Amino acid sequence: MAESVEGRVRVPQSGEVLREEFNRWAEAGRGEGMEQDHLPITLPVLEKMRLAPADNVLDVGCGAGWLSRRLAKLVPQGRVVGMDVSDEMVRHARRTSVDFENLMFVTGEVEEIPWEPNFFSHAVSVESAYYWPDPAVGIREIFRVLKPGGSAWILINYYRDNPNSHQWGGLLAIRTHLLSAAEWSEFFCAAGFGRVQHERITDHSPTPEVYTGRWFRDAAQLRAFKAEGALLVHGVKE
Repeated sequence: MAESVEGRVRVPQSGEVLREEFNRWAEAGRGEGMEQDHLPITLPVLEKMRLAPADNVLDVGCGAGWLSRRLAKLVPQGRVVGMDVSDEMVRHARRTSVDFENLMFVTGEVEEIPWEPNFFSHAVSVESAYYWPDPAVGIREIFRVLKPGGSAWILINYYRDNPNSHQWGGLLAIRTHLLSAAEWSEFFCAAGFGRVQHERITDHSPTPEVYTGRWFRDAAQLRAFKAEGALLVHGVKE
């Protein structure tokens, strides 16, 4: 049944619904701003991944490709594949990544990743997983395309253990999954991952004295949100 939220009617989530919404984001230029918003919490994750020059890396929900380009610089003898459900985001990413020979972008849904099994040494997803229609299926697919010994890294700001982000669900036109760290970890374990861990990545970027955006009540809530930190869940295909 459709659900009405603040005057909007929500429909059951599907890949097509996501594609249409994130195509609108791409056309509005929102993909290009993601690097500034997410870099403070992403850089510590890149350090933890310990990438080797010849690694093959999958960037799930790559948007306009900002993270994929950083990854490509870190694996000059390897390959980076950026995947996004939005074909418009993928077009933007391709246009701004022509100088990278070890980087390619594909359109696809995480529930059916268009790649062969046992290929990638690492898979990473930043601020994407809570939009997936079925996160458990998506994590199983990531497990499938990782080679033995490969690792998966999912980083999200919207999760149950950080109450300062809960209001986002009512502000978005698409359905989101508000899950706990324990629930995300259980998805990893159920998919077959070992050495599953979760931790917080604190955002140390400056906070303005006055906040006028729509995502937080005020600057105090934004500071509290950053102090709680983003949720990082990771595991290894053993």
